[in-house]
This record gives sequence, structure tokens and C-alpha cells, in this order.
Amino acid sequence: MTALKDILIRQIATTGPITLADYMTQCLLHPQHGYYTTRDPLGQAGDFTTAPEISQMFGEMLGLCLAQTWLDQGAPRHILLAELGPGRGTLMADILRATRSVPGFHAAAQIHLVEASPTLRAAQAQRLAGHSPIWHDSIADLPEAPLFLIANEFFDALPIRQFTRDDKGWRETMVAAQDGNLIPALSDPAPIQALDHRLADTTPGQLVETCAPAAPITGEIARRIADHGGAALIFDYGDWRSNGDTFQALENHQHADPFAHPGQADLTAHVDFEALAKSANRVTASAMTPQGVVLESLGITARAQTLAQALSGAALESHIAAHRRLTHPQEMGSLFKSLALVPTGAALPPGFDA
Repeated sequence: MTALKDILIRQIATTGPITLADYMTQCLLHPQHGYYTTRDPLGQAGDFTTAPEISQMFGEMLGLCLAQTWLDQGAPRHILLAELGPGRGTLMADILRATRSVPGFHAAAQIHLVEASPTLRAAQAQRLAGHSPIWHDSIADLPEAPLFLIANEFFDALPIRQFTRDDKGWRETMVAAQDGNLIPALSDPAPIQALDHRLADTTPGQLVETCAPAAPITGEIARRIADHGGAALIFDYGDWRSNGDTFQALENHQHADPFAHPGQADLTAHVDFEALAKSANRVTASAMTPQGVVLESLGITARAQTLAQALSGAALESHIAAHRRLTHPQEMGSLFKSLALVPTGAALPPGFDA
């Protein structure tokens, strides 16, 4: 039994079953035993690999996209170049390398990172040495200035709640304890006013997921862009509307029982891009666009061909596989979606303007 599992079982014995959102929060962010607070989860030695860790091309394309958007908005002299959940700092490092030849962009940009993990903050400090990044616990802590922001695989780790439709309302997925194990259980049915809009497209037995933190975070991003200018690029796996059980655990790059080893596996769920777009008030949101479509529009294939000229053998094969993994419809190209936010009346970023 993990230390966190024991803590949760004792908590449930005292106060009763907890929501899936409370369970995810404890598993991921518990100060002593949380998944993100105690380890570097990325890469072959971790539990999952993100697009920036697959290839430098991902960050290069998005960096040039942000730089062009900055130019399109008149190249403001002082901007926040920010990332939510920046992992090891790989994506930001690739963005900065790709944009160093854009006149004035680096001089204008101050790097801001929203990161909860002390372990990952240390990795980011090492990767971004020389760029003087500033860390924050929350997006609300960012200064007020034009905001050019990227969030890659950030929203999927926010805590969700699950509701299964019933003839008498909705039954929420709870986490209970039985015989020394944590198990999912359903609450008694009750009407949920926040889900009234889902009555038209669901039937009894169907499950929907909600993510309470996503709306205020997206709303805060949108407010800053509306007030000061800028853009946000959001990449994650998910779809336009929540439909079905997508809650999952990854451990050693394999799917695992999300209730077996709390604090030792990554817990995520698909992102509801419709909910994000509806939370982005006072700004223009792009259409939800598959990741592969955006990257191809930005020229990733031409970049891949250029990089391939200096490679051979296993390195070339790995490079080709990375390009395919990022863009192919049967891999991340279609599973991962994207959304861009810009001020009302401003041009959408390249790759989102089709």
C-alpha cells in the first residue's frame, strides 16, 4: 500500500467517499506524496512522453507561430511569454531557439512559467538558464501585460468530475474504500443544474465529464488577452464535447488501474474543447483544429526534410518516426486538438487561420 493510499482510505473512513476531482487533486498534488510534487514524470525513465520531448520541431513551429502573431499585433515592446505546465522546459527552450532570429522578439519577451512541481521547476531552471524565467503558482499571479501563452498537455491533468445520467438525474462517480482498496462507486441520483444542457444529447446510462478549474483558467487567459493583447495556443488530447469515460492512469508508459497506486501514476482525462471555447469571453477563439493540421500548416514537413539532410541510420529513422508521431492522423495528429485565442478583431495565428 502506498502512503497516499493509506491516507485516502483513512480519510474516506472518516468523512465518506470523495469525488473524483478530490481524488485526482490528492494523487497529483499532495505536498508529500503527490505524483507531480515528487518526481520528473517525463521521458523513457518516467511514465509518459509529450510532444516537445518527441521532437524539437514541435516547439520550433509553435515558437515561430507566436513570433509571427506578435508581429501581426504590432510587435509590442514588452510581453509575457508564458507557459502553463512547462514540463522540463523543453518546449520553451525550443521556442526561444527558433525565435532568436526574429528581430526584437527576445528583447520584448519576459519568460513566465506556471508550475506547481518543485522537481520540474528545478529542471526548468537548468534548461532555461540564461533566460531568467519567473515562476508562478497560478496564472492569476502573472503581471498585467500583453500575454503570449502556450499550454501543451496542461488542461488534461486538471481534476474532473464524472456524472452518469439516470432516469432520476445524474449519479456522480465517487471514490470509496472496500477491503483495503480504493474503488469507484456511484452516488444516489440527483438533478444537476449545470448539466441541464446535456439532457438533449445524452440518454440514461451515458457518462459525461466536467472540469471545474478549466473555465476560470481559460477565462483569465482570455481576460488578459482582451485587456492587453496577445495570443494563447492550447494543445491537448480531447474533443469538442465530453462524451464517455476518459479518466485514465499511465505508469511506466502503460495504462494502469487509476485506483491501484495513488500518487505513483499520472492521472488525466480528455479535454472538453467546447467548454474551453465557451469560457473564452471577449476574445476570438479559433475553430478546434487537429494538431497534425496545425503543424503541417506551419511547415513542419519542410523543417523535417531540412533536419533529415544531416541524419542517417538510426538517427534518421527516429527523426522520421517522430514526425509521423506528431502529425499522422492515426497517432497524435488527430487525437490531439488545438485552440487559439486572440483579441477580437485580430488575425488568428498562422496554422489556425484556414
